[in-house]
Amino acid sequence: MKTKKKVLIIADNGAITRGVAKNIASVFGTAPFANWSAAVISAEDFSPTKLLSAHAFMLGCEKPESPDFMPVKELFKHINLAGRPCGVFSPQANAIKYLSGLVRDSEAALGSPLVVDKGAPDSRKLQKWIGGIIGDKA
Repeated sequence: MKTKKKVLIIADNGAITRGVAKNIASVFGTAPFANWSAAVISAEDFSPTKLLSAHAFMLGCEKPESPDFMPVKELFKHINLAGRPCGVFSPQANAIKYLSGLVRDSEAALGSPLVVDKGAPDSRKLQKWIGGIIGDKA
């Protein structure tokens, strides 16, 4: 039996980003990402051990400098995640910029951002975005 790879989806408590995080998680475990499993956690419940056991991770917040993301922000200043696939998502461009900046110091492999609106992206759009992040690792 093949071991599933893990993706950790970290989101703030905003209604939009929590909903999108759940939609992203629902794509994992199905074709073409059947060899992956996903867990969604609140940024305020984040711990380094959860991230270290993940093969890829995604971050989502509705507004930059979200207080929920302070533990994440602090860790990313001190951890090396070189080459680990990462995606960011938000309904706001300035929040995308904020999340991308958090990831930069960790040297994770940041994929193209996903800009979302109030409606959830369809599964095809999510599959394409996820594929661009984890690529041939699916």
